[in-house]
Amino acid sequence: MDHHLTPTPPSPMENSAAGPSSKPPTPASTPNSRLASAPSSRHSATPTHASAPASAPTPASRTVYSDRFIPSRTGSNLALFDLAPSPSAASSHEGGPGASSGSAPAASPYCTLLRAALFGPDTPDRVASSATACSSSSSPGPSPVGNPATGNIFRFKTEVRRSAKRALFLGEEEEDALFPGIFTTRGAGPRKVPRSPYKVLDAPALQDDFYLNLVDWSSHNVLAVGLGNCVYLWNACSSKVTKLCDLGVDDNVCSVGWAQRGTHLAVGTNQGKVQIWDATRCKRIRTMESHRMRVGALAWSSSLLSSGSRDKSILHHDIRAQEDYVSKLTGHKSEVCGLKWSYDNRQLASGGNDNRLFVWNPHSVQPVLKYTEHTAAVKAIAWSPHLHGLLASGGGTADRCIRFWNTTTNTHLSCVDTGSQVCNLVWSKNVNELVSTHGYSQNQIIVWRYPTMSKLATLTGHTYRVLYLAISPDGQTIVTGAGDETLRFWNVFPSPKSQSSDSLSCIGGTSFVRSYIR
Repeated sequence: MDHHLTPTPPSPMENSAAGPSSKPPTPASTPNSRLASAPSSRHSATPTHASAPASAPTPASRTVYSDRFIPSRTGSNLALFDLAPSPSAASSHEGGPGASSGSAPAASPYCTLLRAALFGPDTPDRVASSATACSSSSSPGPSPVGNPATGNIFRFKTEVRRSAKRALFLGEEEEDALFPGIFTTRGAGPRKVPRSPYKVLDAPALQDDFYLNLVDWSSHNVLAVGLGNCVYLWNACSSKVTKLCDLGVDDNVCSVGWAQRGTHLAVGTNQGKVQIWDATRCKRIRTMESHRMRVGALAWSSSLLSSGSRDKSILHHDIRAQEDYVSKLTGHKSEVCGLKWSYDNRQLASGGNDNRLFVWNPHSVQPVLKYTEHTAAVKAIAWSPHLHGLLASGGGTADRCIRFWNTTTNTHLSCVDTGSQVCNLVWSKNVNELVSTHGYSQNQIIVWRYPTMSKLATLTGHTYRVLYLAISPDGQTIVTGAGDETLRFWNVFPSPKSQSSDSLSCIGGTSFVRSYIR
């Protein structure tokens, strides 16, 4: 509490005549006067003698302290620490006697943040009380002890919210709620996702088949698309289209998959062949004829290529070996339509038309993990780049669910009913978000925030099932394909944190463009 009384020092005659109601003088010029307190009402002051020194108080005039005391800061005089009330409160009293040019630093963002972290956010009653206390502390008149205008610091209860005590450990959403207007660089509210594609490519003969995988994006920023019996390459930087191969009238493209280096493309055909093409020279370097039926799924792991077929098998092809395949995985009872290696190349996830999701290790010929919760074909599979062993999978029309699995502990984490057929899943490399594409009955694209699975955006535009999905090498753009014979490019994810905010991707333009891929 503060004392602002400055009594005139008494003379010896006044000391000798002091009655029981007199109080010991309290100099206001010393710093200790801020911490001095009035005698407790339970003790009465005794008369002092003229011969006794004025600085030696009698036992009855001493302040009584308890064995432990925890003060409440909500009633403190913030002007002592140059933490005046918030600018809104201070502005209402700037015309008063307490206003001075020294109050300007207290309105800085640092002082505002520090005050909020120490004392909690400004509520209307706190603003009024603090402003009144600051004004009262500057007034020359007396301020009795316990006056509500000054605030009583000898309290054991405080109005500071619990969230203020965790101010240094908050997330972005809580920071914005506790310190509104301070973290202005992040922006208010959720991230804005453009609702329209910035580019549309016409893709004639793009098949409307749920079990095929006809679109993939390389690390060299080249998009491969299977159209009928041909494979076309579209350079995202130059928009140049190149025809890679033509399988002839007797065969069709069923799947495409880029190697990690981005120079070689695998092509799965309707006749069960797997071809390896050098994209830089547009030359086929190998053909492997190991499957008996169409190859609808491909996945690379360094020099190992895995292929899934309608013949229910998965084959591992080592492109360094002379043999067509080095191992054969059996377990699915129907066509294999989904295939993805984890980012560390230690686990392979496969989904089939038998509603099964299997996980294999590089040396197993039988699945090490089996998940049977889906009630429809499992084509959509995605490994998280942020958490080891986190796997997402999506089911077909009869299932409509996205499920999450921890393959390290072999546990089912969560399930989200999307309301429509889940065709594809892909995880963002830049943020902990993922995107799903859907078929019957809404044909939408949804951006999700993990792990809350709150929807950031729902994108529409395709008139058929969104069967194909790929993500750009910078992790910002996705391309979707559908039976309406269009490829649509969407900016859905933010740039990496290490990338400067003013850098622009060569594919990240915002102007709408429509052209042909062949």
